[in-house]
Amino acid sequence: MRVFVTGGTGLIGSAVVAELLAGGHTVLALARSEASAQAVEAAGAEPLRGALADLDTLRAGAAGADGVIHLAFGNDFSSPETLAKNVAEESAALKALGEELVGSDRPFVTCSGTPHVPGRASTEADTLMIEGPVAGRGRAVTSVLGLSSRGVRSSAVRLPRTVHNQGTGGFAGLLTDIARRTGVSGYPGDGTQRWPAVHALDAAVLFRLALEQAEAGTSWHAVADEGDTVRDIAAVIGRRLGLPVESIPAETFGPLGPIFASDQPSSSAHTRQVLGWEPRHPGLLEDLEKNIQP
Repeated sequence: MRVFVTGGTGLIGSAVVAELLAGGHTVLALARSEASAQAVEAAGAEPLRGALADLDTLRAGAAGADGVIHLAFGNDFSSPETLAKNVAEESAALKALGEELVGSDRPFVTCSGTPHVPGRASTEADTLMIEGPVAGRGRAVTSVLGLSSRGVRSSAVRLPRTVHNQGTGGFAGLLTDIARRTGVSGYPGDGTQRWPAVHALDAAVLFRLALEQAEAGTSWHAVADEGDTVRDIAAVIGRRLGLPVESIPAETFGPLGPIFASDQPSSSAHTRQVLGWEPRHPGLLEDLEKNIQP
């Protein structure tokens, strides 16, 4: 297939582009800067200059492709206003891409976070969150899945709170950044809350499988580690950086504080059984231990 990819130069996107190319597909990747365009070309893909807010560019990319994978998101969590702006931008982009694909039976793979279900690990059958700081993303992805009734083979790969590679990425990466800045490897509450995780290279395989195989209207979990405790994550970060490990107020983490403080394990049993996906790369704690540099 010729696949249009948004967010193709990020931590996850670059892995997805490489996985698609290795699988025999060709890739057209959205590139918002000259540096991104050069990175896309160096990876062996074709760049399409434009940003996520350029809806006409998105429509053109989708129109010339056999399938679409959406990964782009403005990862600025510095304030509730900025987060809301990024969610709104993504929602408009998903709507534009979906409208272009209506009636074509082409695959449209988007992404979201794994759901939070109190008291147990979430599964692929659980619905996305429609309340909280990122509720807009849940509503937008639900709309994409609804395109299955309008001739789009839409699916969603749900990503855990940390998608990591070489000791960076996701919520664990944010914990590391905050630890470097504050001099404390902190965690909210008692730290027993659990976060799921996956290596970016394993997640990339699942995006390819969803593109190739997923039925319309389905959701899949890119979860390798069902739930590492935040205290264990902070302990590795503190040990690698030589910093104290302590509980700190949830407010330290800004608008993501309530999410950081929640217990949110997740299962991928259905995904593994149906799509044959099997993570093969290091888990989160091993990755952090080997790759965080003091």
